[in-house]
Amino acid sequence: MTPPLIAPSILAADFANLQRDVELLNHSEADWIHVDVMDGLFVPNISFGIPVCEAINRHATKPLDVHLMIVQPERYIDAFAKAGAAHPDRPGTITVHLEACTHLHRTLTQIRETGCKAGVALNPHSPVELLADVLDNLDLVLIMSVNPGFGGQSFIPQTLQKIRKLRKLLAGASHSPIIEVDGGVGTENVAALVEAGADALVAGSSVFRASDPTEAIRALKHFTPTARQEARLA
Repeated sequence: MTPPLIAPSILAADFANLQRDVELLNHSEADWIHVDVMDGLFVPNISFGIPVCEAINRHATKPLDVHLMIVQPERYIDAFAKAGAAHPDRPGTITVHLEACTHLHRTLTQIRETGCKAGVALNPHSPVELLADVLDNLDLVLIMSVNPGFGGQSFIPQTLQKIRKLRKLLAGASHSPIIEVDGGVGTENVAALVEAGADALVAGSSVFRASDPTEAIRALKHFTPTARQEARLA
């Protein structure tokens, strides 16, 4: 079984020691660095913007997984691409919310034109069927397993069924975008998430609040399968 991609969220890092925490991720088994951008409009919180993304990029050796929780994200795609998401040696992803895009197809095309992979995020209330007409334009689907805006929230259990529905929807697509899950991810639910069909996991508090963040990342990546998974793989 292929281990899931792990994308620690820098939102949970120590901002007074950001370089240290980015370098910690560089030397860990993390695959991507998740960058949560919030504008206080689309979500009820403000995180950081382009200058912080540029600072992260200066020290990162892994792709940036930029998650734009902002209104009219098309205004800032080029800027975040230049800030590090489109790094030529480690091109990353820019993900926008379906709920924030009036012209989603156009926005996804714009992301790909920068050299980044294109992702769409779905809030907990948004059904996966809304993506049916843009599947060919997607490299990643981000399933929010909490309501976006704050770290440290509890995982919404219905997310597992939503992942299964998305996996079935993707079975009929010409290609299969990565399924990423964000919110309340930890060692207690990683096996269930992968079993449901998740390929990539965003983890913030469960990594940076751990006594050993590097070991927390390793534990997520090399989790113990459930009995159901072991039976299916036998």
